[in-house]
Amino acid sequence: MYLKKMSLKSLILHGLFLLVTFIWIYPLIWTISSSFKLNQELFDGSINILPKDFKWSDLLPQNWGSITNVFHIENYGNAWYVANFSDYFINTVIFSVAVVLIVVVLCGMTGYILGRYSFPGKFIFLGAITATMFIPTGYTIIPIWKLISLLGLDQSLAGLILAEAGGTHVLYILLFTAYFQGLPKELEESAQIDGAGFIRTFTTIMLPLAKPVIATTAILQFIHSWNSFFVPLIFTVHRPDLRTLGVGMYSFSEQYSTDLAGLAAGATISFIPIMIVFIFFQKYFVDGIAGAVKG
Repeated sequence: MYLKKMSLKSLILHGLFLLVTFIWIYPLIWTISSSFKLNQELFDGSINILPKDFKWSDLLPQNWGSITNVFHIENYGNAWYVANFSDYFINTVIFSVAVVLIVVVLCGMTGYILGRYSFPGKFIFLGAITATMFIPTGYTIIPIWKLISLLGLDQSLAGLILAEAGGTHVLYILLFTAYFQGLPKELEESAQIDGAGFIRTFTTIMLPLAKPVIATTAILQFIHSWNSFFVPLIFTVHRPDLRTLGVGMYSFSEQYSTDLAGLAAGATISFIPIMIVFIFFQKYFVDGIAGAVKG
């Protein structure tokens, strides 16, 4: 019924959109499918999604026992155990969650001050932190490394977390600033009447009201931290056991350059979790963006 109501122009546009979408995501689909193939098939230059020995009859229940002869799931075992992706995965989860918590708290407090208080040099400060957006990470890695070394944390996961979370995160600060500026002044006045100080007002009243911005910041920063490469690469040069998935993929490609199927399995392990997180939390992401703009 829906197709009958669509005009020829709409059908053509929908078809073009589907074609462009398929072309866009084909490399991703091919990577996932390659993780179930043999290396020889990949070296032959095949761009097929399904393994060459695959037959649709393999999907019948009576043939499930031999399906591992077609889809080689041992590639995931090699990546998970032999290439230490199990350790990299745990490191990445701890690293990403810790960075998100620190960034949300720091950016929330900074945005609260900028959005609710006036002080000398406020606009100079805003201009200064905004200017840091144009400074490449490579220019700041040396002072960050020295600072973390002075703290005695350069050989630890805590040092890596602080190095990643210690940036200015201008976008998140501006989102919090804009949101807190839109909240009524009566909220703080009521808190002062109840005897609440600065910390209590911020943590129990203002910050909970900023849930839309918190959601946006948490999702964006989690994706960024999960995919982070440069900072973890520098800080784990002498501690391979602290590598994250991004650095683990890089080392895997160097050590097992001929294991293309294992490399594809490692890549799938790296990006599938973050895709799942975004799919399940995209509603909060959209609501967060809308709430931040509205605020």
